Amino acid sequence: MRPAERLKELRSRLHITTREVAEQSQRIAKAEGSPEFYISSAWITKLENTDSVPSIQKLVSLSVIYRVKFSELLLLFGVDLENIGKRQLEIAPQQTYLMAMEANDPEKRITFPARFDQGANLDGTNLVSRLVEQWGEVPSAVIQHLDLRHNLYGFIGLQDFTLYPLLRPGSFVQVDSRVRKIYSARSRTEFDRPIYFLELRASYACGWCEIQGNQLSLIPHPLSPSTIRRFEFPGDVEIVGQVTGVAMRLVDDEGDTDIAIAQLLKRPSRSA
Repeated sequence: MRPAERLKELRSRLHITTREVAEQSQRIAKAEGSPEFYISSAWITKLENTDSVPSIQKLVSLSVIYRVKFSELLLLFGVDLENIGKRQLEIAPQQTYLMAMEANDPEKRITFPARFDQGANLDGTNLVSRLVEQWGEVPSAVIQHLDLRHNLYGFIGLQDFTLYPLLRPGSFVQVDSRVRKIYSARSRTEFDRPIYFLELRASYACGWCEIQGNQLSLIPHPLSPSTIRRFEFPGDVEIVGQVTGVAMRLVDDEGDTDIAIAQLLKRPSRSA
């Protein structure tokens, strides 16, 4: 069904006239403080009989008036919001940055482990598929309640070798935003040494940190080609939080080969 036909069907289903659409959109435009949300009777008639493409504001008004999801109306015109995340991963950035976690359709359901096998040995390395006894479906909006109040998620840029090979470019990190203090206690191993996610003036960075006076040093891994970077603290750098978890690519994917993902570390952060 063409977009014009589908839009006419939606209006007919509600038994409202083009004049009523105009009146309701006028109320929306007034509430939003912008005439761009207004849809005249003549304009809606043209939309239902031609291949015209409405503006974002008018599409929002139609979504409200017709009681349909905004994403559903976008699909009529060939725009799928679900593809945004896919395209972002395909066009991987070269720099480290913070990720925004959101569900475009809160009612969409995602397959998720519902119950783990009670006899499974969680101490050793294993495939998740062999540990899960039962799979279920949960609304995608649930993902947004995984303690996102305190946890942020970052992507390590493809050219960020600060902690390589401990933390490879292209990795995803979980950041506890409650921990914004650098701890200087000596760690027994490199795996125990706290990793911090930093916001610089025009970019982000991730690595080991040391503070001396009003200077913060970003320390690279001994095997990394990167050098120590120093910043005026707190003027030129802000501590976003401590890294508490990592999902890292173990092998480079070529063609359609599988991507190996490992949980490198998953430990509670130090108390603030």
